[in-house]
Amino acid sequence: MIIPSIDLSGGRAVQLRQGRDKVLELDNPIALAREFARYGPVAVVDLDAATGAGSNEEIVKALCAAAECRAGGGIRSVERAAEAVGWGAEKIVVGTRAFAGGRADTAFLRELTAAVGRERVVVALDARNGRIVTEAWRREAGLDIFSALREVEPWAGEILYTCVEREGMMGGTDRETAAGLARESGLRVTVAGGIASTREIAELSRLGVDVQLGMALYTGAFGPAEAFAASIDWSKGLVPTVVRDASGSVLMLAWSNSESLERTFATGEGWYFSRSRQSLWHKGATSGHTQNIVSVRTDCDGDALLFTVRQKGAACHTGSWSCFGGKPFGLDDLRGVIRNRLDTAPPESYTASLDAAALKAKLVEEAGELAEARGPADVAWEAADLLYFLAVALEKAGVGTEDVYRELRRRRFAPRRRRTP
Repeated sequence: MIIPSIDLSGGRAVQLRQGRDKVLELDNPIALAREFARYGPVAVVDLDAATGAGSNEEIVKALCAAAECRAGGGIRSVERAAEAVGWGAEKIVVGTRAFAGGRADTAFLRELTAAVGRERVVVALDARNGRIVTEAWRREAGLDIFSALREVEPWAGEILYTCVEREGMMGGTDRETAAGLARESGLRVTVAGGIASTREIAELSRLGVDVQLGMALYTGAFGPAEAFAASIDWSKGLVPTVVRDASGSVLMLAWSNSESLERTFATGEGWYFSRSRQSLWHKGATSGHTQNIVSVRTDCDGDALLFTVRQKGAACHTGSWSCFGGKPFGLDDLRGVIRNRLDTAPPESYTASLDAAALKAKLVEEAGELAEARGPADVAWEAADLLYFLAVALEKAGVGTEDVYRELRRRRFAPRRRRTP
């Protein structure tokens, strides 16, 4: 797996050499995150918060809403970590705070994992010449990297090893230490710092190590599509490819080779390899039922792919919604029906006729009827009525279902926000 990195300073995406010298900066980190998110989770590092020079909190929030992110930089309390998860961060990265006092702070890590879940905690082992460094790499802790690993391993979901002396130098990373960490740890290990070639990505991936990429992507040493392809185990020639829609429902199973994956990334649509015809095929080339690529991921072993797509028409050649049966009906589908009626139905239709006052009255009425409902069938009936009007309210307000889920997630990990009048 590859993890593109976005380091933030002064509201911009930057790249620093050795954590000090600015090499470049870009003005639109949100657009950058959306592009990177096609290829892997995005590492978002608030450099200003890490150094105590300020904060890029609002941009970090926006990035977590726009892409699958792991957030780090200046996360020095359990409360701050919980806030980041509430913003939508899939994982949080802690470095300096994990080594308070020069040793692993196991009490903090224990409290952290209890608050957000061990699977979300990535402990950063930032090391210069094999010794842990903290406080934006300005202070050496009292641990070598393998001692640090042993101390934090019970409380981490993953390990991020940054080879500090090679960071931003484009001269290759410390492959030996990365291999040692992967060998000695039962955790997933990601390595960063100095990676400069796709060959190196392939070598590290064969070790079972993920790679976090910064300078090489920004300077054009290679592109994210090339990096992603290098991380895959092509030893069997073809890799199985599960294709799903944005809701997570499986549409089909296909096979990919390096050429089909290259065309997928180049065109933004699904391309595969046909084993029966022994040739590439473009999904929907004849039927028009194309697949627009949202993201591509590897599995944990790097020998299978997961495509998330926006499917146009049916996915199966039989005309079925998927190769595994019909489409299940959910809240997003209800939203689609309502959206279509608001866009195309005549003004006298019921859905189109619901103005603000009528909609408010129906929401209050249906909520009351649900509160009074008795028995499973009655509750289901009244809940369906309320969900219909709720979906209309969301559609009219331009609020996505994912926005509601994000708010529910925020409430799980942070104190409830009081609404302002």
